[in-house]
Amino acid sequence: MRRKRTYDPPESPTSVGWTEARTLRLADARRPFRLEQGGVLREVDVEYETYGELSRNRDNVVLVLHALSGDAHAAGWDRKAEATGRTWRLRRPGWWDGMIGPGKAIDTRRWHVICSNVLGSCYGTTGPASLDPATARPYGLRFPTVTVGDWVRLQAMLLDRLGLRRVYAVIGGSLGGQQALEWALRYPDRVESCLVLCASARLSAQGLAFNAVGRHAILTDPHFRHGDYYDGGPKPNTGLAVARMMAHITYLSERGMHLKFGRRRRDDPDEAVGFGIAFEVESYLSHQGRAFVERFDANSYLYITRAMDLYDAANAWGGGDLVRACRRIRARTMLMSFSSDWLYSPRQSAELALAMCRAGQTVTFVEVPSDLGHDAFLVELDKVGRLVRAFLESGRRS
Repeated sequence: MRRKRTYDPPESPTSVGWTEARTLRLADARRPFRLEQGGVLREVDVEYETYGELSRNRDNVVLVLHALSGDAHAAGWDRKAEATGRTWRLRRPGWWDGMIGPGKAIDTRRWHVICSNVLGSCYGTTGPASLDPATARPYGLRFPTVTVGDWVRLQAMLLDRLGLRRVYAVIGGSLGGQQALEWALRYPDRVESCLVLCASARLSAQGLAFNAVGRHAILTDPHFRHGDYYDGGPKPNTGLAVARMMAHITYLSERGMHLKFGRRRRDDPDEAVGFGIAFEVESYLSHQGRAFVERFDANSYLYITRAMDLYDAANAWGGGDLVRACRRIRARTMLMSFSSDWLYSPRQSAELALAMCRAGQTVTFVEVPSDLGHDAFLVELDKVGRLVRAFLESGRRS
């Protein structure tokens, strides 16, 4: 059954407290950002947050990388949420608050943690809803295609601007795990440790299919209007909600859904008539869809899921050979999968671990028993925390 998350209030000794996102412009007309798929952005702003103190030797940096709908706000409580219209952030702290803070698995008394929002998102970093400097209108679908490689290059630029050449660890789950793997491949001399949770070298055909159906729901929404829906009129909320409902099915597991919902019916008999919401699982998915459209942008969903689709570590770094690609890695690596995850299955993680072994790399592979599916890395914090803490500490001792 899905665990109920508990949150530390900002005054808690184990919370990083009140946080405030910062923004840096990393590209401009003089130094545009060129993307892997051929596009060019004349202006790029990146939003990021930091927690914990940077050591004198600058050797305690942990870069945390978020998943599809995440953002730079990984821990603590957003001081500016209400002023910026992000009122949903007032109801809960950062998306990995249970992992990051004083005394927690990623202990901010020891580590200097950085998390930035990816390019193409809608949480402070330049994306489809941003103004195109050439037209002074939102980009919409005129925004260029972005990739996981683009995100990692931009993160490296951010670290350069902050004067940080090397990181002790990169860590991420799901799409964040793809970024962590890309860091180890693209910048082998800048990464000491790499933790990849619920991710693999590429998305399966089944994962591609679910993303395709989600995008189709958005693109065929009558209010999508070719991506130009930023004029204050109706937005493609129905399509985006359906996409989120589809995605949530992939985040759970069959056993987890059985334990949480089974075939329990709603109490309202009128809803059970016809095609209304008759079962608890329908109510849950409907709620997830409604909540998502309050905080996310449909165009960003299109671009980020496409970046997830395009990522293929073997093609990018090994000419199609994953073992050859893994020879680039210099970091100690942990791959963590969950037994009931079928979006990035344990089998896929094991294939990556085997390729790394064949490439002569130091790798730890762990399959964690869980009924919570792909979402387990966000919910099974006791299990995840013990493994992450031990891996971080073992590297520092060695």
